[in-house]
Amino acid sequence: MSAPAGRPAAQGAGADDAAQDGTTQGATVQDSTVRDTTAAADGTVADATAAGVTAAPDLRGVGIVVVNYGSSALLRGNIADDLRAAGAQVHVVDNDSGADERRAVRELARERGWSLLELDNVGFGAGMNAGVDAARAAGADTLLLLNPDASVTAPDLALLVASTRAEPLTMRSPLIVAPDGRMQFRGSQVLVREGRTRAADGSDPALEDAWLAGTVVVLTVELWDAIGGFDDEYFLYWEDVDLSWRCSAAGGRLLVDTRVRAVHDGGGTQTTAHPQAKSPTYYYWNCRNRLLFAARHLGPRDRVRWALRTPGYAVEVLLRGGRRQLLHPVAPVGAVVRGSFAGLRVLVTRPGSRPGPLPAPGAVTASSDPRRTTPWQPGP
Repeated sequence: MSAPAGRPAAQGAGADDAAQDGTTQGATVQDSTVRDTTAAADGTVADATAAGVTAAPDLRGVGIVVVNYGSSALLRGNIADDLRAAGAQVHVVDNDSGADERRAVRELARERGWSLLELDNVGFGAGMNAGVDAARAAGADTLLLLNPDASVTAPDLALLVASTRAEPLTMRSPLIVAPDGRMQFRGSQVLVREGRTRAADGSDPALEDAWLAGTVVVLTVELWDAIGGFDDEYFLYWEDVDLSWRCSAAGGRLLVDTRVRAVHDGGGTQTTAHPQAKSPTYYYWNCRNRLLFAARHLGPRDRVRWALRTPGYAVEVLLRGGRRQLLHPVAPVGAVVRGSFAGLRVLVTRPGSRPGPLPAPGAVTASSDPRRTTPWQPGP
């Protein structure tokens, strides 16, 4: 994840045994005979593509949506020309990070033939929502939500898209690896009783209360409409947890597809000198939005648990930036304290709150509020 409106690295599941009606609230790993991806003992991922898979990828009807905040150099390297050559349309939302950066992304969009939407710094979720609107207007039926510091090849994306279109009520993520091949994401889980999240280790065939990292996500416009898009109150961080939670509540399924891997240069959108260090923005919004999530989705007893575990979570978040950053603790500690108090204020004053309904053109939903949390049944 990143500076104020970029989307930095998100942390982040076994045999696919979810119910056929798609109502399971969990993430499963989908295996395949087309592409075999295995984790070695050192945590690196080896990739082998079966012989005979030579068809050119067809990505017509795919809208790739990326929110940019000071990341034009990453966009140049990570959004490969083969994606557009295969028929995908790229929609970049620039959350204003300065005149020089805006000029750079304008030039890049002209050079590559991308759609560019220029906004003020509205945050990641609101930026994504605007980008999806642009993709829909351009005729997209399937979406790739992509971080600027992540990349996926056209053949791999085509596998994700084909599977998603075959099961339109699924939201899919590939395995996500670092540039050196080390595993970064294969599913994550919300530990409701502990008030935190954890990354899956691959040992669980299905995760309850699961979520998919927003680094690389594929879903249909139909499912996006049923969920209601991102809740833009999150601004940064936890918006992917919230989206996944509402996907499951709406009757969708969460899948980690082991046939496919994407590369994520974690921290590529962070603006700190030390590789492990985090920005004050990271600390503030992680602490604040954890409690916004609790206010949105959890019952009274669990909300109390999450409030009581706030100090422990604050320490955990601080340590993600490395101990070196604590040599100059004023900015990180101040951001954690401010974010925690802002979140507690939401938890106390707005328990059980829900985001307001969003218009969803052409959506098939269970009610006029596409963000409702009761099960949604697909039409015939």
